[in-house]
Amino acid sequence: IFYKYTSESEVSSSDEESEEEEIEVPQKREPTPPPAPKPTVQSQQTEDTDKSGVRKMTHQRKMMLKSLMLNKAREDLKREMEQKAEAKKAELSNRLEPLNSLNSMSSQELMDLCRELHGKIDKVDEQRFDIEARVKKNDTEIEELNQKIFDLRGKFKRPPLRRVRMSADQMLRALLGSKHKVSMDLRSNLKSVKKGGEKKEDAEVKDWRDSIEAKQGMGGKKAVFEGAQ
Repeated sequence: IFYKYTSESEVSSSDEESEEEEIEVPQKREPTPPPAPKPTVQSQQTEDTDKSGVRKMTHQRKMMLKSLMLNKAREDLKREMEQKAEAKKAELSNRLEPLNSLNSMSSQELMDLCRELHGKIDKVDEQRFDIEARVKKNDTEIEELNQKIFDLRGKFKRPPLRRVRMSADQMLRALLGSKHKVSMDLRSNLKSVKKGGEKKEDAEVKDWRDSIEAKQGMGGKKAVFEGAQ
């Protein structure tokens, strides 16, 4: 085995080389990025949009739109009521003729005027009756058509039902009709039995020895044989 000895000068030179190798070269610093711009309206709109591209609506915007729609509907309803009142007033002014001064009319003229007004009232009542009958007929036709539509679709409208207590006879009468009389009295087919009608036979108690003694001997065998025949 050979050992290699190094001098102190060689050790110091090797240490200096390692120190020189350990010295790091200063790296170049990257430039700092510019500050982020402030969010604008357009950027806020893009943030409010979801993945599908549809813009999300905030709660405040929903409430504002709802209040605007309610105000618009209220104004439209008010305008429609005013138009109906004006149309009714115009129709009444066209149908009702202005009356002359009643003080200057004689009794005969007043009677003629009353007859004329009564005739107009009767005519209006007839028209009203005809219109009501026509409306009722149309309603029945609409109900029949709706029922046919439900039948064709296979969907039957469930009628409003209420709970009613019914016996078995009433239920069968409702299903079979009033002509078929069915009674569900199951006790009618049973036999009536009186409580005191049963006769109780008192069984005679005999000694078993007597029966054995009677069967012994020829007489006993003969009695058994005759009983078997």
